[in-house]
Amino acid sequence: MSRSLWTPFHARMHRTIRQHDLLRKNQSILVAVSGGQDSLCLIKLLIDLQPKWNWRLAIAHGDHRWRSDSQANAAFVEDFSKTQDLPFYLRVANPIPASEAEARNWRYGCFQEIAEKKGFTAIATGHTKSDRAETLLFNLVRGSGTDGLRSLNWSRDLTPTLKLVRPLLEFTRLETAEFCQTHNLKVWEDSTNQDLNYARNRIRHELLPYLKTHFNSQVEAHLSQTIELLSAEVEYLETVASEMCEKASSEEFLGLNRQVLRSLPLAIQRRVVRQFLQRSLDFNPDFGQIEKFVALINAPNRSRSDPFLKGAIAEVDGDWIYLNRSSI
Repeated sequence: MSRSLWTPFHARMHRTIRQHDLLRKNQSILVAVSGGQDSLCLIKLLIDLQPKWNWRLAIAHGDHRWRSDSQANAAFVEDFSKTQDLPFYLRVANPIPASEAEARNWRYGCFQEIAEKKGFTAIATGHTKSDRAETLLFNLVRGSGTDGLRSLNWSRDLTPTLKLVRPLLEFTRLETAEFCQTHNLKVWEDSTNQDLNYARNRIRHELLPYLKTHFNSQVEAHLSQTIELLSAEVEYLETVASEMCEKASSEEFLGLNRQVLRSLPLAIQRRVVRQFLQRSLDFNPDFGQIEKFVALINAPNRSRSDPFLKGAIAEVDGDWIYLNRSSI
């Protein structure tokens, strides 16, 4: 990379990738690009750093078909790919996703399918420190526990050979806008980003500016720091809970030993139960479902819960709480 392209932004990205072990040399990376300032900042930084890392880069775009200009948006990203001489992969939603969550799941599913089919080992997204703060606030008002509050981590494994990485979490949205302006990157303006019918947009345009003005001008950075602290603590608690889940589980039937559970703090009990239900019923239980199970730890013999999923019931039998799946 020429010395003229080595800016403080590039130095931060280079340092961040190494510090958090996000990407390796000679790696194949599929970059999710919407055309907005964050994703364009990300792909431009990766392109500029590519000579140092010898990456194989490509661009992917998901068209949800929510807007009348979505096809033009996809063409905009494809044109950018051509100017950078990068492979371009497009997926178009059919049917149109009904919600933000459905659209996000569809998008990630598409990117993973492309990556696995084309041999990429990493998917990079343009989430920023600002996105992190918004997501924490969004999950907080919905009543999430610590797991939900630590959303948007630096990376997570999608498969044994594919991981999702977020190299821009050191940057705010204000900084990505500055980067795009400095490097004359034309940005696609998504009209839905201004639509206050979406909860995340109200957080972005109303709540965060209010918090910055009246409480803490560095709220994004401090919320991001909170996520870092929570992430380390959750990782430790999950490790302990996994060990205790194995200790409390039965090899003969789907059950947990109440004596083992009683020896644990409530926070670990809840995590053990959640891991057990996830593994046994292949679904993510909510707080209420976990509490139904936890209530049986000290309940009288023959006590039972309401149905969890498809008729599955937790029942107490002596020292054990087991799942009765006879009606599944």
